[in-house]
Amino acid sequence: MEKEKFLGKYSYTALAFFGMAAFAIAFFASPAAFAVTAPTTGSFAYDIYDIGINDILKGPIGFVGGVGAIVFGAVEAIRGRALNSIAPVLGGAALIKADAITSSLGLNIL
Repeated sequence: MEKEKFLGKYSYTALAFFGMAAFAIAFFASPAAFAVTAPTTGSFAYDIYDIGINDILKGPIGFVGGVGAIVFGAVEAIRGRALNSIAPVLGGAALIKADAITSSLGLNIL
């Protein structure tokens, strides 16, 4: 009863309405998204991209980290902890395919 006095009769409906309105405004007012292209040799910040993506994520560090996360998620699933296994499996798969994810991300240009 105390909660209804504080929040009001229509507060949850109003909160849902304003939340949906804010989402609609943000969705329809945002500029178009463009895919990020991988930099070529000699372009700006190619060395950082080369070390970060090609050497680390696509190299042995990223592969071992991704497989390790997937194995950890599988062990948690076998133990019956389904909620604890979802994030490592998804994160490991994203780590293994990080180069494709990096080049397919959208970039908002204002």
